[in-house]
Amino acid sequence: MKAIIDGIRIAGLRAVVPPQRHSFVEDPGMFTVEEAKKLAATIGVQERRVLQHPYCASDLCLAAAEGLMEQLGWEPATVEVLVFVSQDADYVLPATACIMQHRLGLPTSAAAFDVPLGCSGYVYGLWIAAKLLGGSTAKRALVLCGDNPTRHLHPEDRATLPLFGDAGSATALEVDPAASPIPVVIGTDGAGAPHIFVKSGGKRHSLIPPVGTAGRITDTEAAAQLERDSRLTLNGAEVFSFTLRAVPPLLREAMEHAGTDVDGIDRFVLHQANAFMLEHLRKRIKAPADRFVIDMQGFGNTSSASIPLAICHSMGGVLAVGPVKTLMAGFGVGWSWGAMVAELGPMPEPQVMDLPEGYPVLGIAAPK
Repeated sequence: MKAIIDGIRIAGLRAVVPPQRHSFVEDPGMFTVEEAKKLAATIGVQERRVLQHPYCASDLCLAAAEGLMEQLGWEPATVEVLVFVSQDADYVLPATACIMQHRLGLPTSAAAFDVPLGCSGYVYGLWIAAKLLGGSTAKRALVLCGDNPTRHLHPEDRATLPLFGDAGSATALEVDPAASPIPVVIGTDGAGAPHIFVKSGGKRHSLIPPVGTAGRITDTEAAAQLERDSRLTLNGAEVFSFTLRAVPPLLREAMEHAGTDVDGIDRFVLHQANAFMLEHLRKRIKAPADRFVIDMQGFGNTSSASIPLAICHSMGGVLAVGPVKTLMAGFGVGWSWGAMVAELGPMPEPQVMDLPEGYPVLGIAAPK
């Protein structure tokens, strides 16, 4: 599917990461020293940020939103759209975005909801929020995008543990009739669902039987099953095959939809899956290395937050001057994918911040 976003500009970005760091290069753990060094060179991750309990992805995103609104001088009352894009909602219900709306002090006229997408989620979130602005009386929106995938990793999984890190982000959108059009390309293939998969958390594999039925499992059995089903299942070979099959055509289609080609793009910022995969994609579309962002060395694969995090970390100074024609593309779990070409900047310089010490945890207390 193709779409065009008209009259909306991306006004600012900010990313927040946990202060806690872990490096398999410095602390090999299950790997030998040589294995750890070789792995880091291949996947492009020297260290990851790992979120500590009781914090969740929502806390990282809230801190990013607060910092960004202060930087832009936005009053909470002026923001009437909040989209929280994450695979790691705080609760089954209510939507985490509702709690975030209250915490940020946004007006009760605001639309606030969750979008449970991963690697493609940033592009989807920007597209959804922008279309809501274009079809309503609202003038400003926040897209809060983040995940804490390290909570899903098995402590002995050599394939996933060194790769994933946690991060949150905030992106501000604003109505601006003078803004350049933003072409968007979106797609889905649910046949890929089994290849990046966490079994528990929804109702399909709930451990709680319906009221009035027999067969309740013991607490010990439930704990063991929950432990198994809460871990990430990832078929690396299938992910790689899907990426090389689907993403180069996606990038070409996005450029064609934008009326440009590789030479007309100032920066390519793709989902930071791993450096090996990104380098293959860069070569497939013949993009120059100096305009193709690979920036995950200090963060890891942060799922839905990887695109805004890479932009904030590698392009902050450039965007302060702007404009920068940027192709952003997310792809993965689902299978799901999306790409857009946007003129970014000039804007207040995007920043990456550590979650402040003692930051208040988002949460709700059940009524007594």
